[in-house]
Amino acid sequence: MLDGNFIDKLQDAKKMLSQMEEKLGDIKVEGTSGGGMVVAIMNGKKGLLELKINPEIVNPEDIEMLQDLIIAAIDDARNKVENEMKKNIGNLASGLGLADLVE
Repeated sequence: MLDGNFIDKLQDAKKMLSQMEEKLGDIKVEGTSGGGMVVAIMNGKKGLLELKINPEIVNPEDIEMLQDLIIAAIDDARNKVENEMKKNIGNLASGLGLADLVE
C-alpha cells in the first residue's frame, strides 16, 4: 500500500510540473552569433519565435557563413532554454524536498 505522504508528494509534483510547463512557454531567450549579427529568439518550449539577421552579413558569395551563423544563434538559444529548464527542475525538486537527487 502507498503511503499517503508519498501520494501527496506525487500530486504536488504533478501540479508543479504543470505550472512549470506553463512558465516555460512564457520564457523568451535570445541566442546570438557573429557578435550579435544573427539573433534567434526562442521560447522555453524550444520554439523559434524570431530570427533577426543584420543585412550587413548577407553576402551572396558566402551563404555557408550565414547558414553557420544562423545555426550557431539557434544553438545558443537552445542552450539557454535548457539552462532555464534545469533551473526550473531544480526549483521543482527543492519544492518537493528532492534537491539532493538533482545536480
